[in-house]
Amino acid sequence: MKILVCLKQTFDTEAKINLDSNGKIERKGVSMIMNPYDEFAVEEALRIKEKGEGEVTVISVGGQQTQDALRQALAMGADKAVLVDAGDMELDEFSTATILAKVISGMEYDIILGGFRAIDDGSAQVAGRVAEILNIPVVNVVTKLEIDGGKALATREIEGGSEVVEVSLPAVVTAQKGLNEPRYPSMKGIMKAKKKPMQKMALADAGLDESQIAPKTKAISFSLPEARQAGKIIPGEAAEAASELAKLLREEAKVI
Repeated sequence: MKILVCLKQTFDTEAKINLDSNGKIERKGVSMIMNPYDEFAVEEALRIKEKGEGEVTVISVGGQQTQDALRQALAMGADKAVLVDAGDMELDEFSTATILAKVISGMEYDIILGGFRAIDDGSAQVAGRVAEILNIPVVNVVTKLEIDGGKALATREIEGGSEVVEVSLPAVVTAQKGLNEPRYPSMKGIMKAKKKPMQKMALADAGLDESQIAPKTKAISFSLPEARQAGKIIPGEAAEAASELAKLLREEAKVI
């Protein structure tokens, strides 16, 4: 079975984000990690492979630093990696999905896995867009996955519960927390990862130019959340304090 995993390198969840003098997100000195939801996807791909014969290829769009996330996936047990470098061009979800789908269309695959969203932009669009371009089905926010021949049985989250979906392969499946517990790369795995193949591509190698992946959306500005203000303690008896609290919520907080 040929298994592809689309992954993204994102800011560390514990990183402190600052804005530079131009109002852009300052990236220097900020730790980068594999998107946590994509870790679930990599782990699930490895488990599918371990249940039978298969090959896991991880693919990402990004700069040279993105190699770190791909090497982590290789150290976990993936067989090979593909990195598409779009240069300094700013990409949106349309751009990224177009690049991924173009590269994937020239590869063999039975199933494509990925995290259901990235923790930096939270758009949850890329996997669905890839499936649409490739004209294959997609099942989102999956918490359990079983592969049986040419079909997949996926349990996914819905409002107030869950549902089980049977889908024919090839298909795109996106991982939600709870699907599995990602493994830590072993020292042996880390050493092996250095020798595993990583194909590096430019846009031209994929048969694309900048006009074909020009973003459809653009971030106009960024702003940090306001500093949290100190809370207020309302003294007095319960009834009196409750009345004062209602007044403050109405006149100051304006939430009622």
